[in-house]
Amino acid sequence: MSQYRRHRSRRSVALAAGAVAAALAGGLLIALPGAASAAPSGLGDDFNGDGYRDLATGAPGAVAGGKAKAGAVVVSYGSASGISAARHKTTSQSSSGVPGASETSDRFGTALAHGDLNRDGYGDLVVGTPQEDVSGDVDGGSVTILWGGASGLSGGTTVSDPNPAGHDRFGQSLAVGDFTGDGKADLAVGSTGKDVWIFKGGFTKSGGAAGKLRLDARIESGAYPKGAVRLAAGDFDGDGADDVVVGSSAGNFVYRGGPAGPVFQTEAGGGYAGALTAGDFDRDGHDDLVVGTDSVPVLDPTAKGGYVTVFYGGAAGVDPARTAVFTQDTPGVPGTDESDDSFGGALAAGDVDGDRYPDLAVGAAFESIGSATHAGNVWVLRGGASGLKATGAQSFNQGTAGVPGANESSDLFGDALHLADHDKDGRADLSVGAGGENSDDGAVWVLRGAAGGITATGSVSFGASSVGIGKSGDDPMFGDVMSGS
Repeated sequence: MSQYRRHRSRRSVALAAGAVAAALAGGLLIALPGAASAAPSGLGDDFNGDGYRDLATGAPGAVAGGKAKAGAVVVSYGSASGISAARHKTTSQSSSGVPGASETSDRFGTALAHGDLNRDGYGDLVVGTPQEDVSGDVDGGSVTILWGGASGLSGGTTVSDPNPAGHDRFGQSLAVGDFTGDGKADLAVGSTGKDVWIFKGGFTKSGGAAGKLRLDARIESGAYPKGAVRLAAGDFDGDGADDVVVGSSAGNFVYRGGPAGPVFQTEAGGGYAGALTAGDFDRDGHDDLVVGTDSVPVLDPTAKGGYVTVFYGGAAGVDPARTAVFTQDTPGVPGTDESDDSFGGALAAGDVDGDRYPDLAVGAAFESIGSATHAGNVWVLRGGASGLKATGAQSFNQGTAGVPGANESSDLFGDALHLADHDKDGRADLSVGAGGENSDDGAVWVLRGAAGGITATGSVSFGASSVGIGKSGDDPMFGDVMSGS
């Protein structure tokens, strides 16, 4: 169900990680936020309950607890002045109260999702660690819920894998939504198997989910990247229960939510999706599904460098016959379609100009700009009464006036995106990750929403070291994933 029509935030997710051995060996690295309000906001991405939406960002290759590529997650707190490097909390499996231990190549934070899972008014963060070895099962994978509270995320609970012998990489994809329509946030978890597990709300810190449902998706199982590679949530039929989209190498499959759990509805585009997101772009009361095809099959004539397809929702759910396709050659979209740009490799939906129509951010991390190969670029397409449109589309990179930094080869600017109103001015701000910045240290940019759309004026940028993530001979790739990506 769309976060633009309902107060709860239950959108799918993002990926997060990052930490320095010395800083994280003892637990949390904290720059304390201001005091949270007495009554928490109930927003699914407000982890300290102060009424401002927060940003969860990943550095899955970061050192934590002295272990290479153990991974960590960074929450940057929203405020009246927006996001900054100073207001953050960094968490790893070396942090006090977090289950497990930081181990080499775990990659804690490879997948993220957020929502108020225990209904205490504070947003909670779900963290996937698909490469974690569990009880001798190599790359068995694990899922951890980090609980929100007045001081931000603190402590965690493990979501147990119901079928460890049937798949690997449990937690490689995540989505939060009310898939049963009972008013409680549920959690969908994917792996390399066909089995997608729906863990039912409400959750408790001590006991986990209230129950679970198994969804056997119409996908291929096997070694990664097979199985449920992507998951997304949206209420495409407007019935009050969220639907779940399972993205795989075999295509993208939509399952309508209901009291007995999700039931297959339709396929939305064949082939591997680089990204999925949802938003009600025409405000007709039904969420619309967006599929990013960033790696174009050889025989697909749509575009050389990737494309984005909008499948509009309706009373019967996603309508495969009502679509809109956008490429860099679409009139109104700046740029030129070129091979291997990876246009559509990252997506995010949010209302950037305050007109109440969600807009769409599109990333192309492999876009080359001048002599800078794979520097990366981001576009913003506008929503309206007729749906998403290219007219008035905006384009941003590190060479855009007002955006900090400079275009350099392999920066991968735009390999993760997030849209949310972090300063409560009624307009979504654009967060951009570049996991390749500074030789894979990684960095994050935040550009403000405004009446005319996203503006580079007043943009902020901060790198891995600003949030306590050190390279220590490794490649943290801070900004490689974000909640809501």
